Amino acid sequence: MNGASSNLRAAFSYCVQQVRNYDYHHYLCLLELPPNMRKAAFALRAFNVETARAMDVASDPRIGLMRLAWWQDAIDKIFSGKLIEHPIANALSSVISECKISKVWLKRSVEARIKDAKREVVDIPETIGELEKYAEDTVSTLLYMTLQAGGIKSTTADHASSHIGKASGLLLLLKSLPYHASRNRHFSYIPFEVATKHGLVVKEGDRSEICLDSREGLCDAVFEMASVANTHLVKARELASTVPAEAHPVLLSSVPAQVLLDSLSRVQFDVFDPRLARGVLGISPLWYQLKLKWYSWNGKY
Repeated sequence: MNGASSNLRAAFSYCVQQVRNYDYHHYLCLLELPPNMRKAAFALRAFNVETARAMDVASDPRIGLMRLAWWQDAIDKIFSGKLIEHPIANALSSVISECKISKVWLKRSVEARIKDAKREVVDIPETIGELEKYAEDTVSTLLYMTLQAGGIKSTTADHASSHIGKASGLLLLLKSLPYHASRNRHFSYIPFEVATKHGLVVKEGDRSEICLDSREGLCDAVFEMASVANTHLVKARELASTVPAEAHPVLLSSVPAQVLLDSLSRVQFDVFDPRLARGVLGISPLWYQLKLKWYSWNGKY
């Protein structure tokens, strides 16, 4: 029994470290949660880190897809009570058992990652709506599960989570554009309708590709997508008066989204501006923590 408890403590410690290493801005958000919610939140966020990074850490796209398929199978095994020798899976198993986390949401998150990973380089999303759906299935779903783990049942909290998740997801995709360009993803996260409007689409034989020659066009496209994210944040905050107070700490994910939105605005929506890579989402770590604390202390999100 002591050995099992020790293994579980090690698993949760691993989850915390993974989130701290690869999702630091949300790591700080989770520290503002009530102590009884943190274990579940860190396990869920570590699961998100693991699936979000699956394609990036793989030397071959096929290996990345195999990692994601492994997580699909792992979720089925966890819900059938089977033991899996993986620290995040062990932590998830404990959380699922204690908090009755929805299997549907966990599976939906992995399936969205797999669908995204399978897209070809030239398979550009047609609309912003497609990216909003991806953000909903990955980021919003993570917030739903965190609320569920805390025993918080509120339709308005779910609606706010949906908007915050979409805003956060869209903004993080924008921030990742230089990274994906360096891996020859050809800016597949700028929808075709937006790229066409701002003169970023060129014909290469029978296919269309995103062209980076127009930095002004790129900034305009980023601005348009960031504006959609901003609308989601506004809508989420309009619900604040009807969202239960106990849900507000979960919704602090709006803070990193707002910080990134403000940082993009300061650099005129040029995602290649090196200032975006400094500190935490473009601002100093101390200033970020002060912003987060202000929202937390004032019961806002």
